Amino acid sequence: MLNNERIEKPVTIAPVSKKKIIKTLTLTVLILVVFAAITGAGVYFYLQNVQLKKAAQGTAGSQVAEAVSRVSKLILLPQGETPTLASVSDPSALKNQPFFDKAQKDDQVLIYSTAKEAVLYRPSSNMIINVAPINIGASTNTNTPAENAPPPAAKKT
Repeated sequence: MLNNERIEKPVTIAPVSKKKIIKTLTLTVLILVVFAAITGAGVYFYLQNVQLKKAAQGTAGSQVAEAVSRVSKLILLPQGETPTLASVSDPSALKNQPFFDKAQKDDQVLIYSTAKEAVLYRPSSNMIINVAPINIGASTNTNTPAENAPPPAAKKT
């Protein structure tokens, strides 16, 4: 019966000093505070980013609507299509394109892709500077150069 009996020794736990407990708790609380601060900052900046994107979309839409409203008082614009609005920031870079010959900085271009029309508008003087048809996409000419060549001359016999 001696084999089945265990003799248990008393377990002694070394006493932990109050300083060590306070130090461990302080470190744990500090880590939790830093984690909460980083998480809060991330959420804050994410929400700010979402608001800025919504504001930018609203501003761009209102700029297009305002430009269409002003230009439509001067010329008949294509209906049923919202144009793409572009601003001329460097007219010297566009001088090689005839459409932009008279363009100035801050002029606006309303591009109607379905109607294939572009309108160059100057907001500062409320004038339409140019209107032109546009060609967006691939060329419609599907003939190869050999098909466009003249027929060979007939031989004299």
